Amino acid sequence: MKTLIAIPCMDMMHSAFVRCLCRMRKIGDVEYGIISGSLIYDARNELAGRAVEEDFDFVLWLDSDMVFNPDLMERLLEDMEDRQMVSGIYYKRVPLHTPVIYKECRINRTPEGRLEPVADIYMNYPEHEIFPIKACGFGCVMMRVGLIASLQNNLGPWPFMPAAGFGEDLSFCMRVHQLGGTIYADSNIQLGHIGQRIFGETENLSLDNK
Repeated sequence: MKTLIAIPCMDMMHSAFVRCLCRMRKIGDVEYGIISGSLIYDARNELAGRAVEEDFDFVLWLDSDMVFNPDLMERLLEDMEDRQMVSGIYYKRVPLHTPVIYKECRINRTPEGRLEPVADIYMNYPEHEIFPIKACGFGCVMMRVGLIASLQNNLGPWPFMPAAGFGEDLSFCMRVHQLGGTIYADSNIQLGHIGQRIFGETENLSLDNK
């Protein structure tokens, strides 16, 4: 079994993330793909292409602002027994701090003919279960490389290209559903989302923008 740990990032990795990555128990043959740059969708497309071209079995997508337990990889691989794509659960860093999983993700056409993205957050998700979702962020996602190859073969070589107002992550998820696939989340796998704040005399000022 061969897994690519894919980490697109801007220009840095948080030290807490690096500590978690070093402590994570690796299963099978593991290689790292780390690409820095301002266009995350380009980095994801390049990493996805590498996974297919080099015959990896799985890709573990991790964002460089995540913290997680050492058993993350083995637990996600257990979830993959009869699934193509499973997300862990983490929360946005800005109020209202909602989970980055979605029960609806689609593009509507308005009466005026405009394309309008619609994404409904999955707020009250089941506890201690693996359950189907429509979309997720890519802070922590395990997937089979065969899923990427299927998207490339049927919908074109760039599965992470943003579509109609969505980011690259939800655009990928919409394409999975377009081909009849199912995405899951495991509420037993909870991650932390690293943030940053400036403390002043009268208020806390957040530097986070997502």
